[in-house]
Amino acid sequence: MIQALQPPITFDEFIEWLPETAECRYELHHGVIIEMPKPRGKHSKLSGDLAYNLGTAIRQASLPYFIPKECIVRSLDGTSGYEPDVIVLDEPALIDEPDWESGSIITLGKSIKMIIEVVSSNWRDDYLIKLGEYEALGIQEYWIVDYAALGGRRFIGNPKQPTLTVCQLVEGEYELQQFRAGDRLISPTLPNLTLRVDQVFAAAQ
Repeated sequence: MIQALQPPITFDEFIEWLPETAECRYELHHGVIIEMPKPRGKHSKLSGDLAYNLGTAIRQASLPYFIPKECIVRSLDGTSGYEPDVIVLDEPALIDEPDWESGSIITLGKSIKMIIEVVSSNWRDDYLIKLGEYEALGIQEYWIVDYAALGGRRFIGNPKQPTLTVCQLVEGEYELQQFRAGDRLISPTLPNLTLRVDQVFAAAQ
């Protein structure tokens, strides 16, 4: 990751600075703009397949949710802004989002039904920073998809193996459940989801 501007800047300054088109994605981490490569190859395919499978489950259950192409999630303290790999939004809740129509910006945890990060080389962001930020926002369900087993051993075991971690908010704190090859995924948000870990990771093979 490359620091693009000197800190600190505000979330509003970050949004104003964001280029209309770019070869990279940008996030704001505690007042610092971070340049992040756009998902490519296996990462991109896995994210796309996940969005398709989740979208199918949403339609089958006739739920008022949708998956936007792009979205920025502002942290609770307003010093950070993240662009997740996949996000499921509650359409009726967006009426309370002041900047959704103008900038695809989400500021309230209640607007988000599920958020997914596909782990890359900056795995600490997903397991430490974003987990804490999403928990503080009150996002009910957070998936960490570590198909290449990049995370630390304390997160995915020793020896390391591809792991999908589902974090469910219970009484304000995340409870973590890990799924590996051969397991059927269990999603509190989408109980009708019929998806196995092998199917998810197959997109990255």
